[in-house]
Amino acid sequence: MIGLEILASHYAYALMFVLLGVGLYMMIANENLVKKVIGVNLFQTAIFLFFVSVAYVEVDGEPGDSPVVPAEVAPGELFVASPLPHVIVLTAIVVGVALTAVALALIVRIYSEYGTLREDTLREVRADE
Repeated sequence: MIGLEILASHYAYALMFVLLGVGLYMMIANENLVKKVIGVNLFQTAIFLFFVSVAYVEVDGEPGDSPVVPAEVAPGELFVASPLPHVIVLTAIVVGVALTAVALALIVRIYSEYGTLREDTLREVRADE
């Protein structure tokens, strides 16, 4: 029962591990290059979820306040969430989209050159050249 309580209260971490596992499996087990790119995107999403989950602040059951603190509040009176992990995740999303675009452009070029997207077939064709 304790395991279910922990799972219910930390569901974001469970989802993160599921996405991490599925993404890693897709990158390793699939021979199709497009499926490998999808696996990389799932893996990235798991890391993003982890950063955002770690940045969440909760004190005595109450969520943390926004990082913009009014001047009339005394120091130590508010528990604020750090905006840094969210900024890092936003930057990583932009980098991830760029990485996906370049990877898909390379995959299109590979397909037009070799006529296949399977990694094992590409290795055979490259070995014959």
